[in-house]
Amino acid sequence: MKYLRRYSFTLAFLALFFAWVWLRPDSPTQVYQLDGETMGTRYSILVTSFPDDISDNELASGIEQRLYRIDRELMSTYAPESELSRFNRSAVGPWVEVSAELAEVVAQAQEISELTDGYFDVTVGPLVDRWGFGPVQEMAGSPRIPTDAEITQLQEKVGYHQLEVSRDPPQLRKLADVQVDLSGIAKGFGADVIADYLDAVGLDSYFIEIGGELRVRGIKPDGNSWVPAIETPGQGAPQVHDIIVVDGQPLAIAGSGDYRNFFEQDGVRFSHEIDPFTGRPVTHDLAAVYIITDTAATADALATAFMVMGTERAFALSEQLNLAAYFINKRRAGEGFDSSHTSHFTRYLPDDDSTSTGNNREN
Repeated sequence: MKYLRRYSFTLAFLALFFAWVWLRPDSPTQVYQLDGETMGTRYSILVTSFPDDISDNELASGIEQRLYRIDRELMSTYAPESELSRFNRSAVGPWVEVSAELAEVVAQAQEISELTDGYFDVTVGPLVDRWGFGPVQEMAGSPRIPTDAEITQLQEKVGYHQLEVSRDPPQLRKLADVQVDLSGIAKGFGADVIADYLDAVGLDSYFIEIGGELRVRGIKPDGNSWVPAIETPGQGAPQVHDIIVVDGQPLAIAGSGDYRNFFEQDGVRFSHEIDPFTGRPVTHDLAAVYIITDTAATADALATAFMVMGTERAFALSEQLNLAAYFINKRRAGEGFDSSHTSHFTRYLPDDDSTSTGNNREN
């Protein structure tokens, strides 16, 4: 069933399982919106028109099929029969044939792991699970905070070097008893797949958001660009911290933060961002980071890595790699946040923002 309504465009950067609806505008200056669920989060896709040779039903079905395949058929750790879940149950040593898509995502993940010296690691899942943030919750009857001995034991099952990938032919294999979790890159990859699909059917203006990871291209019918907004870290209703100026060029934008997925015990806050080197949640003051690159998969993985690395190390690496990166830090004393950005992020900020490298702003 389709529902029609006028869509008035405002945007905050805030399981596609046959639950979708196009919100059809009654004015050519508005946009078409498709909302749904996938990969344990929400998605929203905005387009400005439909090609002559494809209907809205066909376009929605094409999006649905691609997201369903990425999630349930290939990369979910929650679906026991997904390709990734089957690989995780496989034996150590032999090569396992997988789809080209899964091999590609793992290959990209391994490249980011090398680039970040292991701060991005898709094998960190056992630690994430034990801290209670993954599909496998902490052991029944055990305290949520693991002991030092448990952490040491689990770290023996963590290490991206224990995972090998071949793109041609598409294969994976384990060199040790590791488990792969692609939650730090799969949503970005999904956004890239949908962007490629919209490009292929002839759309030249769209806004794709999957769990906060974005692909944007073109301008709206009123001549204005899409305007992604960086969210202020916090537990309340989303608030705009800053906006991103994209000027119609195709871009990928991804963010990561520690302010929505955490727990507190004995007055101590524990983030879902687990440092693979310590086996523990990070303790630095970086609240959120946003990356702009060519692909959402790369931006997604880098944002995840940078949340583990912390601002100082991530900022230096971003400048070294000529990355557009934006950091929001909790103030060490008092309420509120300070933000900074690399020199390459400057061109994506409004003209009235400071243009200096390492710009600090208070909010």
